[in-house]
Amino acid sequence: MACRRGVLIVLEGVDKAGKTTQCKKLVQALQESGHRAEMMRFPDRTTRIGLLISSYLEKKSQLEDHTVHLLFSANRWELVPLIKQKLDQGITLVVDRYAFSGVAFTSAKPGFSLAWCKQPDVGLPKPDLVLFLQINPALAAQRGEFGTERYETNAFQNKVQQNFEQLRQDPSVNWKEIDAGRSIEEVHMNIKMLCESAINLAKNLPIGELWK
Repeated sequence: MACRRGVLIVLEGVDKAGKTTQCKKLVQALQESGHRAEMMRFPDRTTRIGLLISSYLEKKSQLEDHTVHLLFSANRWELVPLIKQKLDQGITLVVDRYAFSGVAFTSAKPGFSLAWCKQPDVGLPKPDLVLFLQINPALAAQRGEFGTERYETNAFQNKVQQNFEQLRQDPSVNWKEIDAGRSIEEVHMNIKMLCESAINLAKNLPIGELWK
């Protein structure tokens, strides 16, 4: 019998919403339940393109805004062969940020529309489930080392949150909202329940293409 494919699960939200923490906990929980699961993160700062992005985010270099957006998209595309390979091998991927962050962040800048920002990512592997960690940006800003990277300002994060709200109106994407203002364990249990359902539903379906 052919191997059932892995499931593509994405966690999204404003900076400091708790995505990385929850991704790690979810991968561990899935593995303990007998699933083959791994974590990915965008931007992937280990690639050549990712190194350029990292330097920009850490305010060590300057890049034109259109260029930055296309670099973020290219960073996702360069890992598409690996994503498809893992899914075909039956490995479930838990992804910390994806194309939705790219669109929400760039369109928060003056002169950028959601439609233009989505175009470079049309055709990416479509997530089976996108979990949006809903939290007030002002509350998220009180967590961790907020403010160390380029986009970590309250005004910018508020615009990002508004753009996510628009993206979540798209019925072609399986969005689920998570109240991220609760304890880490409460958020994790909510996420785990939703992911178990998604895995059972999606594992026999073909991988779709985003925004097509």
